[in-house]
Amino acid sequence: MAASRHRSLRRTATVAATLAAVALTAGLTTGCDAVDKALDCVRTADAIADSVTELQQAVENTSDPTQWEESLDSIDKNLDKIGDQTDNTDVNKAVDNLGKAVDNVRTSVENGDKTPDLSPVTDAAGELTKVCTP
Repeated sequence: MAASRHRSLRRTATVAATLAAVALTAGLTTGCDAVDKALDCVRTADAIADSVTELQQAVENTSDPTQWEESLDSIDKNLDKIGDQTDNTDVNKAVDNLGKAVDNVRTSVENGDKTPDLSPVTDAAGELTKVCTP
């Protein structure tokens, strides 16, 4: 009877240790996924900041709206990427705000504006960078 009881305790301890290891592994995996998503957010926000800088330089240095469009397209592409990578409410709000600002600049350019106001784009990109910073 004592041997049976000892085996039962050993089995319970083994099961408990296995469950603890599985729980720890799941916790680490979830944590790593969160870190990976945050890093992806930061990288993409950085790429967006570069695209915004390129847009500013294109508007300042050329009157060719096709170059402006390339920068706007680059921002849109990165916004799609970051929007697909996160379910964070603040990030999604910043992505939406930046998308609206880009759309407004695009509309201005399509309507012939030779000096579109980029401040909403730069402000929204700054907000996105802020919410992506871990």
